[in-house]
Amino acid sequence: QLQASGGGLVQAGGSLRLSCAASGSIFAINAMGWYRQAPGKQRELVAGITRGGSASYGESVRGRFTISRDNAKKTVYLQMNSLKPEDTAVYYCNADISRAFWSDMQNYWGQGTLVTVSS
Repeated sequence: QLQASGGGLVQAGGSLRLSCAASGSIFAINAMGWYRQAPGKQRELVAGITRGGSASYGESVRGRFTISRDNAKKTVYLQMNSLKPEDTAVYYCNADISRAFWSDMQNYWGQGTLVTVSS
């Protein structure tokens, strides 16, 4: 499972840090990432990071958000700075996980954590 945490209410210009930890029987984790879905909108990619640490970002968050991961802790983070009201959404973590050496990678979603940015 993927357990996300760290969402909440923050004023515009503020910061939040999201965390998402993978648990259970895990052999390997490849790409991890964050998506978000605002009311009435489609889910969109916020940021992704490879096992080696190469990161990519959606255009709307580049320069404000930073994704990182701790492979030993099986955790991915999203540092969100200079938050805007349009960043308000439910944020979901995502990861490609293999449960055993003989298993293929499967894609998992976390339960989502709400981020609300007030103006």
